[in-house]
Amino acid sequence: MVSFLKAVVYGAGGLVVVGMVALVTFQERLVYVPVLPGLARAYPITPARLRLDYEDVFLRAADGVRLHAWFVKHSPPKPGPTVLFFQENAGNIAHRLEFVRIMMQRLQCNVFMLSYRGYGESDGHPSQHGIIMDAQAALDHLTRRKDIDTSRIVVFGRSLGGAVGAMLARNNSDKVSALILENTFTSILDMAAIMFPFLKWFIGGSGSKSPKVLNYLVRSPWSTIDIIDKIEQPILFLSGLQDELVPPSHMQMLYAKAIENNRDCRFVDFPNGTHMDTWFNGGERYWRTIQLFLDHYIPEIKECILNCEVDDKDDAAG
Repeated sequence: MVSFLKAVVYGAGGLVVVGMVALVTFQERLVYVPVLPGLARAYPITPARLRLDYEDVFLRAADGVRLHAWFVKHSPPKPGPTVLFFQENAGNIAHRLEFVRIMMQRLQCNVFMLSYRGYGESDGHPSQHGIIMDAQAALDHLTRRKDIDTSRIVVFGRSLGGAVGAMLARNNSDKVSALILENTFTSILDMAAIMFPFLKWFIGGSGSKSPKVLNYLVRSPWSTIDIIDKIEQPILFLSGLQDELVPPSHMQMLYAKAIENNRDCRFVDFPNGTHMDTWFNGGERYWRTIQLFLDHYIPEIKECILNCEVDDKDDAAG
């Protein structure tokens, strides 16, 4: 009996050690997956394939890393919002083009699609610190453009992109008008406890009751739960209840934390929504939810003011 218990203890200890080694060595490969298995890193298509008007944009992050993005323009031009879209952790922006095409049709918006460092045609290697700089470079670029209404920049992030977007919105309350989060996790720390169940007593987010001694080994914690209540802009939470990767409870926890200090929060769930395809499975209700949110919180007012000013000057001159 004693020998059996020793074997169990040693076996459990071995699992913990293996988990720790995997966590330290492979965490970037687990969090960031720029290339899907069996596919090339290059974009399989461009927006031109879907007959979308776009331009290639090359940026420099604050640390000098060269980034690539697509600015997809609504055609014909419309005075709608511009959506700064942050993708999930796997694949590249080309894999989201069908979603973006439909978004532009339904919301009458422009979309800026950023390739994180190490993804697509962007240089460098992905990390939390680096991607935060990438997102800031994208937003700064948009605020300098003369062909959009810079008062109506909406950040939209799905999964990992939600963590990126939340951080950007928190840091730029004067530049980001609203935030949309879809199937976003509370933190990578909480996700690690799900991916490595045998480590759940040693790792977890701020809400975990575990000792969390392994948290210090995580280089990209993306702890959205710790900043969500500091975001001042309106937030729309879109949750797919059939999410097979991120437990829907994560979105509920984020919403509960956000609404403590921000009354301009809306939470909508979709019974058939999966991690990647809530937009597809949600159907008409999905797009109607976003449209109502945008109409309420970032209505088309600046364009009207500008036109009125021009009309007033013309009347005065006459």
